[in-house]
Amino acid sequence: MKRFSLRQQAPASRRRLWSGLACLLCLLLAGFFIFGGSAFGTAETADGSAEYQANRAKLISYTLREELTRRHFSHKPLDNTLSMTAFDLYLKQLDGQKRFLLQADIARLRQYAIHIDEELNRGVIELPAVAAGILAERVLKVRDLVQSQIAAPVDFRLPEEIETDPEKLDFCADEAALRERWRKIIKFQLLSRLLNLQEEQQEEAKDGKTAPKKSEAELLAEARSKIAKNYEQFFARMLEETRQDHFDRYFDAVSRAFDPHTNYLPPTQREDFDISMRGSLEGIGATLREEDGYIKVIQIIPGSAAWRQGRLKAEDTILKVAEGAGEPTDVTDMRLRDAVSLIRGKKGTEVRLTVKKADGTIAIIPIIRDVVQIEETFVKSIVVNDDKSGRNFGYIRIPSFYRDFQGGSGRNATDDTRRELEKLAGQQISGLIVDLRDNGGGALTDAVAIAGLFISKGPIVQVVASDGKSQVLEDEDPAVNYAGPLVVLVNQFSASASEILAAALQDYRRAIVIGGAHTHGKGTVQAMLDLDRAVPFRNMDQYKPLGALKMTIQKFYRVSGGSTQSKGVIPDIVLPDRLQHLKTGEQYIDNALPWDTIAATPISPWPNPLPETSWLANRSRERISKDAGWAELTKDVARAKERSDKTQRSLNIDKARRERAEERKLDDSAENTMHGDFGDGMGKTKDKPALSEEEKRLELVEKIRKDPVDREAMAVLGDLLSGKAGPLAGTAGQAGRKPALVQ
Repeated sequence: MKRFSLRQQAPASRRRLWSGLACLLCLLLAGFFIFGGSAFGTAETADGSAEYQANRAKLISYTLREELTRRHFSHKPLDNTLSMTAFDLYLKQLDGQKRFLLQADIARLRQYAIHIDEELNRGVIELPAVAAGILAERVLKVRDLVQSQIAAPVDFRLPEEIETDPEKLDFCADEAALRERWRKIIKFQLLSRLLNLQEEQQEEAKDGKTAPKKSEAELLAEARSKIAKNYEQFFARMLEETRQDHFDRYFDAVSRAFDPHTNYLPPTQREDFDISMRGSLEGIGATLREEDGYIKVIQIIPGSAAWRQGRLKAEDTILKVAEGAGEPTDVTDMRLRDAVSLIRGKKGTEVRLTVKKADGTIAIIPIIRDVVQIEETFVKSIVVNDDKSGRNFGYIRIPSFYRDFQGGSGRNATDDTRRELEKLAGQQISGLIVDLRDNGGGALTDAVAIAGLFISKGPIVQVVASDGKSQVLEDEDPAVNYAGPLVVLVNQFSASASEILAAALQDYRRAIVIGGAHTHGKGTVQAMLDLDRAVPFRNMDQYKPLGALKMTIQKFYRVSGGSTQSKGVIPDIVLPDRLQHLKTGEQYIDNALPWDTIAATPISPWPNPLPETSWLANRSRERISKDAGWAELTKDVARAKERSDKTQRSLNIDKARRERAEERKLDDSAENTMHGDFGDGMGKTKDKPALSEEEKRLELVEKIRKDPVDREAMAVLGDLLSGKAGPLAGTAGQAGRKPALVQ
């Protein structure tokens, strides 16, 4: 990463730099006493001792403090406000589900809340060491408590409920309250396991298996045994955690206090990050993150096993992992690297994930592990005949903005999109749909270049760096590869580079953007800094590797001046979305950088004006009101919101059965309305062979025709071609226009 010179520093930045140099001098002068015998601490060995950990923490804290305050885009000061934010994040990592710590423990830890900045400045880090001791003591007590609760009598006929959302809970006041909380947790898990075993027994009976039917008491005993084994492993993992693990979480909390995409990555997580970037790991192909004690799916890698299977989605929370039909392991409160080791495995083997979907439903998803199939990650197109109009429309799916920077295949999303446009041009299409749904981004180069395929040359996006310098990235090629009617599809999982493409085509009034209320809203750029190289001291090898810092250094702005950060891109026509009730996207993430504006950059709008958005939205509203498929989806939206809002679960066996049945209906309905892709089809298992290319094509055409959003996109293209275009829109871009919401 390029270092800034003194001339490039703003006055406040210069003061911070001189302050940092003064701190460095103090550290050097005090080094003899701090590191034991030498200003650079050569005597200490990496033996995991408290002294070694303190010295290593001092080194990391100094480096993080200097890099974050100087180079992060926000230039947040290291003060009491940031300390409080970091403390809250650390507490969520420590006991996010509020199952161990008591209110007295929290009060003791909270004494450090406004002093984190002082700890970092002094290099004497106390909070994680104190927290480690408190948590270890509580884990031992809870372990004994859980063992007794698993063996205790249980009555599933009582009208009891359990709150499953930790945000709605407080930490327990005393040990009696903690015992009661765990009583309900264990009862809920026993009930869930019992119902699973009963359903499995019923399925086996339907399949003609003649195994003796077990009584409820026998199944309950089996459930107790399995849960006891899971908790034995769970507590063993927790007790294996080192103080270094707590220091790592502490430093990550400090980093995330600057913004959610800035992270401290200890050496093991840095390795995992590098593997995920290469995308060649034999596994399921999902980017995961540890969040408040849960393992959360952040992104599905195009072409991966999970992508082809189709059911695992971003925002899903992984609760359990099983090897095939084996006993599932609870991964709640598990370290990310341990959970990943369970999910990874040999190509061709099956992993079963128990996940909590974003709408609150629980699903078991079987996935056959595989390497990423590169061919499936590429841009592809298809021609779909619209039954209503009889017209042929082109459909291009861009799963990500890929580019080979390593000299491998040499392929990139721009060349592949151009190639698909040329292919479609020979098939006499009347309009084009570009599908960016679930596209998490990729190479900025390709977002800019692909926008240029649809317009003549001009600015595409503005980029502002942490030093305040800005640049405009332009398409310099005057050629237009497709000039016909254009619709772009987005959803709340369209992020980063896909938002830049959609925003540019919207600002130029080149395309009609259709989707949910907003896109993801990730309008920032991160860079990776190797802390081993950033350390200014010599002879510190005994404390390495130190890990890495992933840090936000730039921000995107549209040509109209508005940021894509936080708000994302607001479609011209907003359609009902099954997940519209979810608080998904950058604007709902703690400490996300805000939306703001800079000066617009001049552009030459598309010379063929589009009709006013309100006219198109009214036409769309009329169609939707008469469409049975949309009516059913609207009902599903209401049911999904109701289910998501209801975080209390029944501990009564009869009511729990009814809840599970309702969840299955909701889950089945959701699968029937998922939009299509170019993979091997939904629900691929060991027994379902891969489809031929022609079978894939026919399946995809059928999915597009059934997908209500794709159908509406074709109808909007029909409006643009109808000759009844209504009043023409102005040419001012998005600024000043309000999108119409289609109910």
